[in-house]
Amino acid sequence: MSLNHSPETHRNLIARVPRITGRDLREWFEMIEAGPAFLRCDERANWLADEHGLPHGYASAIVHEHERRRHALRYAV
Repeated sequence: MSLNHSPETHRNLIARVPRITGRDLREWFEMIEAGPAFLRCDERANWLADEHGLPHGYASAIVHEHERRRHALRYAV
């Protein structure tokens, strides 16, 4: 299951994560990093949604943001 959000929808979902989930992004990123080593983003999003009872749209947005930030750090000069 792959959800593709527009950049605006993604920003809105990420902004609402703490209020909707009760956890900030840092906590979700730590859970992703401590969780199973899935190769695909949709597998991580499905695991996050199933394991923590998140709506799939939020799980997908959290995983996408985690990947976006991880890549930005990797390629920062």
